[in-house]
Amino acid sequence: MDKDIGTAFDFRLFKRLLRHVRPYMPTFYGVALAAILLSAFAVLSPILLGEIVDNAITTKNSSMLLKLILAMLGVLLGEVICQLLFNYYANWLGESVIKDIRVRLFQHLMSFKMKYYDNSSIGLLVTRAVTDMQRIGEIFSEGFFVIVSDLLKMVVVASVMVYTNWKLALIVFAILPLLLYATRLFQKAMKVAFIEVRAQVSNLNSFVQERITGMKIVQLFTREEIEKEKFREINEKHKNAWLKTVWYNSIFFPIAEIVSSITVGLIVWYGGLQNVANINEEEYGTIFMFILLSSMLFRPLRQIADKFNTLQMGMVAANRVFKILDTNSHIEDIGTTEKENIKGDIEFSDVRFGYLEDEEVLHGISFHVNAGETVAIVGATGAGKSTIVNLLNRFYEINSGSIKVDGIDIKDYKLSSLRSKIAVVLQDVFLFADTIANNISLKNDDITEVNLEQAAKQIGVHNFIMSLPGGYNFNIKERGGMLSSGQRQLIAFLRAYVSNPSILILDEATSSVDTYSEQLIQLATEKITEGRTSIIIAHRLATIKKADKILVMDDGRIVEMGTHKELLKQKGYYQNLYEAQFLTEEVL
Repeated sequence: MDKDIGTAFDFRLFKRLLRHVRPYMPTFYGVALAAILLSAFAVLSPILLGEIVDNAITTKNSSMLLKLILAMLGVLLGEVICQLLFNYYANWLGESVIKDIRVRLFQHLMSFKMKYYDNSSIGLLVTRAVTDMQRIGEIFSEGFFVIVSDLLKMVVVASVMVYTNWKLALIVFAILPLLLYATRLFQKAMKVAFIEVRAQVSNLNSFVQERITGMKIVQLFTREEIEKEKFREINEKHKNAWLKTVWYNSIFFPIAEIVSSITVGLIVWYGGLQNVANINEEEYGTIFMFILLSSMLFRPLRQIADKFNTLQMGMVAANRVFKILDTNSHIEDIGTTEKENIKGDIEFSDVRFGYLEDEEVLHGISFHVNAGETVAIVGATGAGKSTIVNLLNRFYEINSGSIKVDGIDIKDYKLSSLRSKIAVVLQDVFLFADTIANNISLKNDDITEVNLEQAAKQIGVHNFIMSLPGGYNFNIKERGGMLSSGQRQLIAFLRAYVSNPSILILDEATSSVDTYSEQLIQLATEKITEGRTSIIIAHRLATIKKADKILVMDDGRIVEMGTHKELLKQKGYYQNLYEAQFLTEEVL
C-alpha cells in the first residue's frame, strides 16, 4: 500500500498526463485564463463594497452609489461567465483526456499475453479501465485547475489586504498558520484513507464480478449463504474505509469554520476599536471589505483541502493505470511475413513450454501435419492437448524449439496475418451480448449477410438460426445466455467457417449437448474440415476414426502416433484409452 501512496502531487505523473493534454492545449490555456480572471473578479466585489460604504453611503452620494452598484453588477456578470466557462471546459478537458487514455489502455490490454490474464483479476482491470479513469479526469475537472484558481485568489486577496490595511492583514495572517497546520494534518490522513478506499473498491468489484459470472456454480453447490457472508465482510471493510474519510471531514470542516469565525470577530473587534479611537467613519468600508476578504482567503483553503483529496485520488488512479500501460507483457510482433494463402503445413520441433517458469508442461513435442490433413489429439486431462492449440496461435511464447507453418517459423509471421489464417472453436464457447449475425461475423465488413446465410446453409445450421425470433438478428444476450450449449457450439462453428481459415482447430464439445445438436455438430465438423488442415482435440470416436493421424499424449509428451487401426495394433497407451473411453461408445 505504501508504494501506491507516493506523493500527493506527483509532478512526474502530472507531466505524463500533460502529454495527453497536448491535442487540447488551446482549451488548457483557456481554462487557465478563466482561472486568472476569476481571481481578479473575486477581489473586485469586496473592494467595490468598501468603496460603496466609505464613498457613497456615508457621504450620501446617490450618483456614486449607482455607478458603484452598476460596476458590481458588471463584476458579478463577468465572474458568472468566467465560472461557467471554467467549469464546463475544465470538465470537457478532463473527459477528453481520459477518453484518449482509456482507448490507449484498452488497446494495450488487447495486446497482452494470455499469461497476463491468467494472473490478473478481471474485476480489478475493469476498475482500472472505468472507475480509476474517472478519477484521472477529476484531476483536471475538480482538482488541479480548481486548486490553481483558489491559490491565485488567495495570493490576490492577501496582496489587496496588505495594500489596504497591513495591521488588519496581520491579524488575518496570524490566524492563517493554524488553518494551514490543520489542513496539512487533514491531507495526510485523507491520503491514507483514500488509498484504502480504492483498495476496497477494487476488492468489491472483483468479488461481485466473479460471483455474478460464476452464479451457476454458486447456486449449484448451494453457496449462497457462504458467499453472502463473504460479501458482507468485504462490504463492511468498504463501508469502514469510506466512513474514515467522512470522520476526517467531520473533524476538519467544523475546525475550519471556527477559525474563520474567530478571524472575523478579531477583524470587527480591532477595526471597531480603531474606528472608535480615531472617530474615522471611512474605516467602516475597510472593515466590511476585510470581513469578505478573510472569508475569501479561508474558504479556498478549505476547498483546497477537499480538492486536494480529489487530486490525490486522481494521482493514485493515474499511477495504477500507468502501471498497466508500462507493463510489458506482449507477444513480440516483429515478424514481417504476410501470406494471402497458407497451405496449412504445420511442424512442431522439440517444443518445450511451461505456463510457469519452473514447471514445464510440454517436454520436447515434435510432430508434422501435412497441408489438408486432419489430425486428432487424444489423451487424459492435463496431458497438454489444449496447450498445443494455444502455442500455435502464439497466445504464449515457447521456451525452446520451433513451430513452423508452411516451413516458416510462426515468429516470422506478422501476428495478425498468422491468426487471420487460423480459426479456433473452443470447448468453452464465448459469445458477446449481441445479435447472432454480429457474433458470427464479429462485425467484419467483408462478411455480408449473404455470406452468412450461404455458410450457414452449407454446414446445416441455417434452419436452426431461422427458427429463432428475429433469425440472424436475434440478440443472444450476455455470453449467449439465450442459447443452449449445443446452439452456442453451432454458432462458434459457423463463426470459424465464414472466416475461411487455412488451419482449423476444434476442441469438440458434444458430451453435454442434445442428440439433435450433436448430429448438426458432426455434420458441421465434416463440412468445415473439408479441404483444410484441421487439428481436433477429440472427444468422440467418430472423429478419431476419420482422422488421418492421431497423436496420443500423456504428461506433456507424445507417446504414440498413427492412424486408428495402427495404434490399436500397437496395443499400447491408445488401446487402453480406447477401451476405457471409446469402446463403450462404439458398442452403443
